[in-house]
Amino acid sequence: MSQQLSRGERWLSLLSNNAPRMPGLCPSLQVADGELDGQPARFIAVVPDADNHYPRAVHGEVGLLEGWGLAKVVKDTLAADAQKKQKRIIVAVIDVPSQAYGRREEAFGIHQALAAAAAAYANARLAGHPVIGLIVGNAMSGAFLAHGYQANQLIAFNDAGVMIHAMGKESAARITLRSVESLEKLAATIPPMAYDVASYHSLGLLDALLSLQQPDAPTDADRQQVMAALRQAVVNARQGDTSLRHRLGAENRRSSVLVRERMRAVW
Repeated sequence: MSQQLSRGERWLSLLSNNAPRMPGLCPSLQVADGELDGQPARFIAVVPDADNHYPRAVHGEVGLLEGWGLAKVVKDTLAADAQKKQKRIIVAVIDVPSQAYGRREEAFGIHQALAAAAAAYANARLAGHPVIGLIVGNAMSGAFLAHGYQANQLIAFNDAGVMIHAMGKESAARITLRSVESLEKLAATIPPMAYDVASYHSLGLLDALLSLQQPDAPTDADRQQVMAALRQAVVNARQGDTSLRHRLGAENRRSSVLVRERMRAVW
């Protein structure tokens, strides 16, 4: 396997047993059909494309092509399985550094493209598809919201190469008029501001955190661990409800629960 592959592309190939990619999509959107525990599964990843038509999306960012492409792929999956009693598994393999920031993206409606992708994933979950988000690398900002955040179950690698946050440190520093160093000091005591995956896990948003030996060059044991976690996530998704209310159960989400209770009371 090429050393140039991103984590997302590498794990997509590994989990799908190198199944052929779905034709007709932009090169930065890769989709492969395979099986998971004997059940049909569709694996989806956004990957870098040095020749991307939009320069702001060459490093694996989710832009216009990727957003609309994700929406189409997931909506087509819903349509194909509409009459089936058991819905196909959808695995979002997540390694996305950001949404694509650019004037053309804003002018051409990137907000609509990413919203369409997020809505498609949410509709798949609500329709009974087990939607599993496997975070193998970065899961940043609007890219994560569009690709994977709406999953029934979220699994992440417990690794320094994984970062989950609303924005990068430098961007957050500019927005808050602070230095990166001061933000890091605050993050040590305020989990939502932290960038390490363990702090994110403390918010109750992850259903599993996996410690692998070699996430960039997975061993057989690594692959087996991930496959076991995916199988369990599918069981949980099929047995649980289709909402995301289970993400509010962590100690660090007490304020979120309180806000929702007060909003319901007012409305």
